[in-house]
Amino acid sequence: MSCKHLKKYLQKYHIFFGFATIIFLFYACNATKKVPDGEYLLTKNNFKFEDGAIFKDEVETYVSQKPNKKSLFILPIPLTIYNLADAKYDSILVEYFTYPSEMRNQNLRDSLFIKYKKPESVGKSLFLDRQFHNLGQAPILLEENKSETSAKIIKSRLIYKGYWDTDVTFENKLDSANKKAQVNYFIKHRDPTHISQLYYDIPDPTIKNIYQQKIEKSLLRSQEILDQTKLENEVKRITSVMKDYGFYQFNNSNEEIYFTADTLDSRKQVPVTMAIHKDSVDSPYKKATIGNIDVAVIKNNFDYPKKTKKDSLRGIRFHNTNDDYKIQSLWRGIILKSGETYSQKNLDLTKRNLLAMNNFNIVKSRDSLRRGGVGSPNDSIVDVVYILKPLDKYDFKLATDINYSQILNFGISPSVDLTTRNIFGGAENLSSSISGLFGSVVNPRNIEKRLFASEISAQTTLNFPRLLLPFNYYKFLPKRYSPTSSINLGISKQTNIGLGRVNFNTGLNYFANVNDIISHRLTLFNTQLSLTNNKEKYYEFFTAERANRDVLFNIYSPTLVQDFQNGLIKSEQLTSIILADTGFINSLSGDNLNVYNTFLQSLINKDRQTQDVFISSFIYNFLYNEIGKKDYDNPFYFNGTVEFAGNILNAVNTKNTSTGITTGEQKTFLGVPFAQFVKFDVDVRKYFKFGDHTLALRQFAGVGIPYGNSTSIPFIRSYFNGGSNDIRAWTAFGGLGPADTQLDEAVRTYIMDNVKLTTNIEYRIPLTSMYEAAIFTDVGNIWSFKDNGIGDQFKFNKFISQMGVGSGFGLRINVAYITLRLDLAYKIHDPNQALGERWRFSKIQPLKPTFNLAFGYPF
Repeated sequence: MSCKHLKKYLQKYHIFFGFATIIFLFYACNATKKVPDGEYLLTKNNFKFEDGAIFKDEVETYVSQKPNKKSLFILPIPLTIYNLADAKYDSILVEYFTYPSEMRNQNLRDSLFIKYKKPESVGKSLFLDRQFHNLGQAPILLEENKSETSAKIIKSRLIYKGYWDTDVTFENKLDSANKKAQVNYFIKHRDPTHISQLYYDIPDPTIKNIYQQKIEKSLLRSQEILDQTKLENEVKRITSVMKDYGFYQFNNSNEEIYFTADTLDSRKQVPVTMAIHKDSVDSPYKKATIGNIDVAVIKNNFDYPKKTKKDSLRGIRFHNTNDDYKIQSLWRGIILKSGETYSQKNLDLTKRNLLAMNNFNIVKSRDSLRRGGVGSPNDSIVDVVYILKPLDKYDFKLATDINYSQILNFGISPSVDLTTRNIFGGAENLSSSISGLFGSVVNPRNIEKRLFASEISAQTTLNFPRLLLPFNYYKFLPKRYSPTSSINLGISKQTNIGLGRVNFNTGLNYFANVNDIISHRLTLFNTQLSLTNNKEKYYEFFTAERANRDVLFNIYSPTLVQDFQNGLIKSEQLTSIILADTGFINSLSGDNLNVYNTFLQSLINKDRQTQDVFISSFIYNFLYNEIGKKDYDNPFYFNGTVEFAGNILNAVNTKNTSTGITTGEQKTFLGVPFAQFVKFDVDVRKYFKFGDHTLALRQFAGVGIPYGNSTSIPFIRSYFNGGSNDIRAWTAFGGLGPADTQLDEAVRTYIMDNVKLTTNIEYRIPLTSMYEAAIFTDVGNIWSFKDNGIGDQFKFNKFISQMGVGSGFGLRINVAYITLRLDLAYKIHDPNQALGERWRFSKIQPLKPTFNLAFGYPF
């Protein structure tokens, strides 16, 4: 950075630095304001591992006394806020906040003023002091006995994790002058104890056989550290496996699986034996079967069983207080079957299905051995009861969200939602919503300014807890897949860069979940109608394309340009004349040829952005998602979608009734050209855990192939580059691609295409429970299947060199369930620069990154 640049930067941000300095000095003077004499403010716990750090982040959680919470990495803002309150009221307010919120009023405050002998304060609201106490945090004072307790806890936890010879001592480091203290914990863990050999003592042959079938899933391995946490998790795993095989009472006492470690020869290499014994005489385990299945729908908690009427369907007994719900709709959600082998998974899946209907609360869910189950056969028959209470018929919600993207900037999104339950008596739900999105977008006329943008939409969806099919599908699609359907209908109106768009959509959707990882979605008759307003104003807003058009018009014929300016000929007519004049096109070279190629691409942009299009398609989506599942430490994610559009309409329509400048003749439906294409999208992700650090990898590949009635993919199905979830060194529509074309950036910016490859690599580093840092690299671009005259065709021998590359770093701030993400990215390789200038290392300006602000992780 040059001295001149540095000086300018410091001048620009001197207010920020000044403000930060004031806060820091204010904190430094104020931190111990309310620390009594002879006490010490605990400022830090230090952990010193004398023979190498282990479980560093875990060890910190074992300490019973932690310093005040810090915000902005270094300052305990809650403590600073607390200290703003008047100290003479601290005792009063501490007691005040121990009362329930409904009791906190002026009468309570006055009584506390009297109690603490401050009658002169009666009647005072203490509004600001109350806020400071409520939002702040009292100073954490050092308690020396807690330091000793924490040292003992650290030692016991490390022993628990296999470090049997651990020794932990501590030292309270006191700063009497400043009334501050730190605690140093000295940890010497020494060598851990390992499992030398694993042995098994399982006398029941059936249990032993099942265990051996699933032994590859065991969490225990020879030569691994003897970590008792793993032993406990192995007990849970075995118990879950056996219950899924029908052994209902397996390990109910939690004492039937235990481990024995033989330390006679060594404390460092220990043979471990796992034993499974039902009782002292090794009675055999018995498989259980499902007995009675009772499902009750009640109005009041004590309606079942006396105030309900009984019915049954296919072995399931239903109890209702009225006929609001058809028993067929309830039967579909019950995975259990009387007489089949007990499986805990089926019980869990049944509960999930009942809740997924969004019609009931489960008041009670009980599975138990049949009454008198101490003896045969009742000791192996499990009766199941579900008591359901309907949710309110209507669910009305008002909400307002804040949206941010590099296209829309900050926007406000109000919405009104109404859910009407059990429309036809089969647990069908009708969801209706009206929403708006209001913000601003970049003005194409002047990128330094912004235009008002909005979208108003209405959407209604009818959800069915079954597949809408005219035949019985349970033979090929079992109930455990939880099949459902929905019909959606919607309309939206967009106003953005002056063009505007009206969209209509409808579709019939089918869903099936194989398990909590794999799901399928099939959409039939997915229909979208997109109509563009104010098409004639395109060149009014895209001034760079208009300027390029005018240059080409003058190159071609100044006389026709005069006619055009006088309104004797339209822009589209003159454009058609030029495109038909092959002699003129073949005569172009140098700068004139570049002008023509830019003009040709701007025509494609114009046709795509102003097109009216009708899409009727078939969509299939497959999702495999291990993210967030407890058994997957390094989760994998796969999302694949295929879409076929326009084939039915093309088969029944034989007339060409629409002609476009770049699209040629097209068939129409309802007077609107329909799209015909096939599209494939694949999104693959893999996450690797390294302690509390995460390496996240993502690969996206998308291909759209127009054919038949289409020469290009519709605008609403095309690909573009850039943005906070894509290649972050470029803003959305920020001029990356297609390929390495050398078109003018003002035209290239709005190009969309039908081939996309994007690779993202991100390494995430937690700083605190609230903050997380990340470094990342994004690689990708878009291409066309055919050369549009600008060198944008995808070629296997060239695509790697045409990739845009961006790298950067970011910060994630986790507040409740919201993650705010700030990413700063820099262009490393820009394929749209001239040869020799594409690698941008020497051009990087550290203080001028591409700034990305978003909510949630990018992937």
